[in-house]
Amino acid sequence: MIRPFWFIPAHGDGRWLGSGEGARPTEFSYLSQVAQAADRLGFEGVLLPTGRTCEDSWVLASALAPLTRDLKFLVAVRPGVTSPLFAARQAATLDRISGGRLLINIVTGGDQRELRADGVALDHADRYALTAEFLEIWRGLMAGEAISHEGEHLFAEEAELLFPPVQPFGPPLYLGGSSDPAIAVAGSYVDWYLTWGEPVAAVAEKVARVREAAARQGRHVRFGIRLHVIVRETEEAAWAEADRLISRLDDVTIARAQAAQRGSESHGQRRMQALHGGDRSRLVVAPNLWAGVGLIRGGAGTALVGSAENIAARIAEYAEVGIESFILSGYPHLEEAYRVAELLFPLLPIARETASAVRVAPGRAGEAGGHALSRYGSVLPTGPS
Repeated sequence: MIRPFWFIPAHGDGRWLGSGEGARPTEFSYLSQVAQAADRLGFEGVLLPTGRTCEDSWVLASALAPLTRDLKFLVAVRPGVTSPLFAARQAATLDRISGGRLLINIVTGGDQRELRADGVALDHADRYALTAEFLEIWRGLMAGEAISHEGEHLFAEEAELLFPPVQPFGPPLYLGGSSDPAIAVAGSYVDWYLTWGEPVAAVAEKVARVREAAARQGRHVRFGIRLHVIVRETEEAAWAEADRLISRLDDVTIARAQAAQRGSESHGQRRMQALHGGDRSRLVVAPNLWAGVGLIRGGAGTALVGSAENIAARIAEYAEVGIESFILSGYPHLEEAYRVAELLFPLLPIARETASAVRVAPGRAGEAGGHALSRYGSVLPTGPS
């Protein structure tokens, strides 16, 4: 079964990539329209991006949750930028306010300039070592434990989450990353592993690596993929739209964007760049898989392009190698949410989990409640399945 997600364009939106023409400002009134459309159309949730070019994902999710009914919010936590207990308190509060609709995206980061601006000066290996410590503490807190930890990167003394989340053991954890340290952290700690859109064989290889890493820990991990999508009634119309989307890009703009991307330590970003090398003649990298977005945009740089029937067939191929969750987007995001739902959804076996089945953990009663109890006790199950 397929679990479709959409994207909140918290860094801006428009009809052309790399151009201010027709650009839509990042206004809350517009972002709320996108979120409400995704909720109404049957997307299970939305990804909110993080970084210095984006509106803050936590504030946005908190504001959008009351405006939606079933929509889940995949919000970033950045180990090293925030402490485990502070982040856990935020997550538990938003999970409670939203009625169990919070999901957590663990973002270790690959852009050194952005990381250093946030006060993180660790190299790639140390960032993942810090992430592992962070998640060790996080898991204990979400299980209702009082945590004392003294590691290489993090310290906590009798840290405790007094107000539990709605979802037992906390909101599900997502993580992406193509390096060996990222795979190891995913296998040890997270519930969902995310990959950017590569050809099916490359995605299958990643899935196998994560499954093996999880199996060594006696765990099971589920899988999602991040893709743009350009779906139209015909193949010809879809490819014409892909060409139009990058028609305002010139070679100087592309070269500047590619140079900036090469400065990233992200292994996933390197894999995205290797698909096309900044060359307009190499953008079709697999059947219906187009890398034109990656000419200008960092991160997820590929799109499924074609008729609804062909895109549904490509999605089925990803599903066959283990992908369940499809985090999709398209420019502009409001109109394309409708197009995807109207053209593509009828061809997909969609499974949508809502928060209504989540058991609500009782909160503390009164001012003294936070001090009277030091553990969750029997509120939560004894261990994750």
